[in-house]
Amino acid sequence: MPLHPTWTDIAIRLALTVLASAIIGFDRGARGHAAGLRTTILVGLAASLSMIQANLLLGLDGKASGSFAVMDLMRLPLGILTGVGFIGGGTILKKGDLVTGVTTAATLWLTTVIGLCLGGGQLALGCIATVIGVVTLSVLKWVDQTIPRRHRAALTVTSEADFGVIDALPKLIEPLHYSGRFQEQRHHDGIANVDYLFEISWRRPETSPPPVDLLRVVEKHFVIKSFELTTENGK
Repeated sequence: MPLHPTWTDIAIRLALTVLASAIIGFDRGARGHAAGLRTTILVGLAASLSMIQANLLLGLDGKASGSFAVMDLMRLPLGILTGVGFIGGGTILKKGDLVTGVTTAATLWLTTVIGLCLGGGQLALGCIATVIGVVTLSVLKWVDQTIPRRHRAALTVTSEADFGVIDALPKLIEPLHYSGRFQEQRHHDGIANVDYLFEISWRRPETSPPPVDLLRVVEKHFVIKSFELTTENGK
């Protein structure tokens, strides 16, 4: 880190920070995520400015050569990282078993570190981190989508009061590679039929079509009252 950055050095750092943050933010914004272009630029810019400010405070005029070792100027960028932790936490949402926003929070964290690198004068390191980040978010997303993962859904069917439904439905969907687990039975006043709630689970890549085959088989034997996906994307 140069001890006396010129205005040209500062301008280059800020320009690269804005460019790197914009590249990452554009990718997230184009995919409809919460932290888009403007958010990532602001986060990266704040981190870069904190490091530039720390750099400007590193003047050693009139100080002994060993005084730099005891200076604790890194408290400023570390405080920035702590603040971004709160922002990232605000992007993570949890509803039952559904958790979203983790990648967005990690993206903000990465943008902050890239801003710290560029603001501190490590231009090559910041640019390399930007390239790796873009590759991870864009290219590796296609790899991630091909990995089979577990999905779950809440299925409610209506039938006459018969405990045989508890065993019949899981056996019905088993040949389609779906697993069903009985959750609850609900009676309604004045209505003869009973609602049976099941948790359905299966493993498929995200690029697979929705579980329409499951619904087609079930509706031939039962009346489907509701079907609610309980995992992100649910495919």
